[in-house]
Amino acid sequence: MQKKLAIVLGLVLVLANIGFAKVQPVLGVEIETEATSAILMDAASGKIFYEKEAHKELAPASVTKIMTLLVAADAIASEKVKLTDKVVASENASKLGGSQIYLEPGEVFTLEQMLIAIAVGSANDGCVAVAEHINGTHESFVEEMNNKAQALGLKNTHFANAYGLPAKGHYTSAYDLAVISKEALKYPLVRKLTSMKEYDLRDGKFKLWNTNKLLWWYPGADGFKTGWTNEAKYCLASTVERDGLRLICVVMGVPQVRGHFAESMKIYNYGFAKYEFKQFAPAAQKQGVVKVRKGMEEEVVALTEKPLGAAVEKGKDKNFWVETKLNPEIVAPIEKGQKIGEVILYRNEEMQASVNLIVDHPVAKASLAEQMTRTIKGVFGY
Repeated sequence: MQKKLAIVLGLVLVLANIGFAKVQPVLGVEIETEATSAILMDAASGKIFYEKEAHKELAPASVTKIMTLLVAADAIASEKVKLTDKVVASENASKLGGSQIYLEPGEVFTLEQMLIAIAVGSANDGCVAVAEHINGTHESFVEEMNNKAQALGLKNTHFANAYGLPAKGHYTSAYDLAVISKEALKYPLVRKLTSMKEYDLRDGKFKLWNTNKLLWWYPGADGFKTGWTNEAKYCLASTVERDGLRLICVVMGVPQVRGHFAESMKIYNYGFAKYEFKQFAPAAQKQGVVKVRKGMEEEVVALTEKPLGAAVEKGKDKNFWVETKLNPEIVAPIEKGQKIGEVILYRNEEMQASVNLIVDHPVAKASLAEQMTRTIKGVFGY
C-alpha cells in the first residue's frame, strides 16, 4: 500500500512539474499579450522595455489621430494657426461617418474646441474640419502627416486620411506609434487634450466622453488615444507617469472588447515593477557660476532646467556618472532661462540623458560709461 502511494505521489509530482514548466515564460520574455503587436517604451530616452511584433504594419484605426493632433500642435507652435481661430465646417467634413460630432455645413467652432472633439470624442468630421483649416484641404494635411512620419524616421507608416477609417495604404506599427507619441509629449497641448475625461460641446447639449478608460482605471494615465474598426480590432496608444518615470505603451490588434485596456495595464504593471526613474539632479539645482561680460552684474548662476535622471532597471543603478558642460562666460543682455550649458548623464560610456543649464535671472547690458568705469577699476585696482 505504501509503495503504491509513493508511486502515485511521484506521478503527481512529475505531472505538476510538467504543468509548471509549460507556464514558464519563454527565455527572455517575461510577459505575454493577446495583442497582435505591442511595445513599452521609456518616454524620455526611447528605450524599449518590451516588444512583440513591434514593426508589423497594421491598421491603427483612430489611434491615427495622435498624428493628426501632433501636426496640428506643430502648426500652432509655428503660429500658422491659433487655438482661438474660428473653424468653419465644410460639407466635406459633415459627410464623414464613424465617430463624429455631427457637424453641419457652416457650423463654427474654435480650433481648440475642434481639437478637443478629436482628442476626447474621436470626431472624424472634426479631423477633416481641422485639416482643411490648417492646410486648405484634407489631402494636403494628410501629406503633412506623411512628411512628419518621414521626418521622424518611421519605416512602417503611411497615412491615407487624418481620422483612421479603413483605407488602402493606411497603416503604421506599434513602434512607429510609440515614436509619434514620444514626439507628441513635447507639446503639453496634446497631453492636455487627450487627458480630458469629458467635455460639454454646443453649450452642454452634446456631451463628449473620453474613450480611453485608463484615465479612470490606471493611476498616472494621462494621455493619448484608442481605436477600433473591424479590420484593426482594438488598439490603444497611451502614456503613464509614476514617480518621475513616464512610459508609453502601444497595443494593436487586440481581439477582445476592452482588451486593449487590460493588455496595456498588464504591460504597464510589468514596466513599473521592473524599472524606476533614478534622479541625479533635481530641477533648479545650482551647477556652477558663469562670468558676464558687458552686463550690470558680473556673474550668473547656472541651474538645471528640469530633473536629470534616467529609467533604470531596479537594483541595477551602478556605473552612472555626470559631465557638466558650461560656457566660461556670456555677454549681456541675458534673459532668464537662457541656455548656458548642459549636464549629461552617462552609464559607463553610453549617454543616458541630458538637461539644459539655464540662467537663473536676467541681466541687463551695462551702459558704455559703466563698462569703462569697470575697466578702469580692473586696471588700477580700485
